[in-house]
Amino acid sequence: MRDRPFGILCVTGNQTHQENYAAAFAADPRARIIAVSDERDVDARRRELNQRLAARLRVPYIADLDEALAHPEVEVCSVCAPPDRRGRIAIRCARAKKHLYLDKSLVPSLEDAHALVAAVRAAGVRSHMFSMVSQPWARAARDLVASGSLGRLVGIHADFLFGKGIPGTATLGSRRREEFPPQRHQLVEAKRELDNVGVYPITLARWLSGSKFRSVHCVTANYFFGHYQKLNVEDFGLLTGTLEDGTAVTISAGRFGWTSHAAGGVTRMILAGTERAVLIDANRPRLEVYCDEAPWEPPAPDPEDPMAFWQSTVDRSGMRPKRTWVGAPSPAKSDASYFLDCLEQGRESEMAVAEAAHAAEVLVAAYASAARSQVVTLPFRP
Repeated sequence: MRDRPFGILCVTGNQTHQENYAAAFAADPRARIIAVSDERDVDARRRELNQRLAARLRVPYIADLDEALAHPEVEVCSVCAPPDRRGRIAIRCARAKKHLYLDKSLVPSLEDAHALVAAVRAAGVRSHMFSMVSQPWARAARDLVASGSLGRLVGIHADFLFGKGIPGTATLGSRRREEFPPQRHQLVEAKRELDNVGVYPITLARWLSGSKFRSVHCVTANYFFGHYQKLNVEDFGLLTGTLEDGTAVTISAGRFGWTSHAAGGVTRMILAGTERAVLIDANRPRLEVYCDEAPWEPPAPDPEDPMAFWQSTVDRSGMRPKRTWVGAPSPAKSDASYFLDCLEQGRESEMAVAEAAHAAEVLVAAYASAARSQVVTLPFRP
């Protein structure tokens, strides 16, 4: 056991997932947040958002990332920079011999993924990408597969659909034309949802089966949000694939409206074996409560965050929690605590950079497939 907490540097601040990751690290007594930092030349808006998080955490904001990395107490970097900056920042942190806790998905290009894997290997640091592998329902699914009670795993179907935003503004009836390579991964009013949400079932399929993807076929679409459509950013993706061991995988992933679901969205997997099939649902067990309470209504869109991507803007909206579904108390540790376990025990994460890089390759191949309307094989060659 260590005699002091791990020193955490948060790279980027508010209106990123750092809001959640910093809170998770702060809640674990094995971690102490040292500072918030970012690249020196970020724009004034990003600097202000970084400073907001530093103020909330009551830690300094160090405007020069190199200065922050030189701080003697920093051991772990929690990197939540936007996708176009994430790879180069993570590489700088690895070269400074800092362990890496990384936002998902890993990086948007194969070049970034390969460079980051090489940097982590050369530095000899531990790494982890945020995922769902530490969740109790995911661990239960893996135990079930390992038990052999399903027989040989032959198929995985996953539905991951997040419920946030006001739907019904997309113009239906026209087929979407994907671009490759994809641009505009993270904007104020839109994210690429195949990337943002699809990374979860992609990593789970690989983790549950122990096998990599061999081929993918993908369609990206706009069904719900007009501003996604205007920016040519998909709100929904459908992926079919085959793993190297022959397992068939189908995935639907994306974002639909606030009122499309009684809780936060659909998170479930069907695991099909040669002996039987099972449904794994993250929203079960649950109670369903119906009464004369006023119906739940979504908050007014925040001009800084109209899709309610970030916890800080959701909090200030005054949104009432949805209370129709009451889930069982969860014994789950946070994903951040899972990584602290890895550091404390001197072992690799199950979602280390080398593993997360395969998911990045699958996503790049999926966008190529959607743009070309054809099956794409892996390893992917642009």
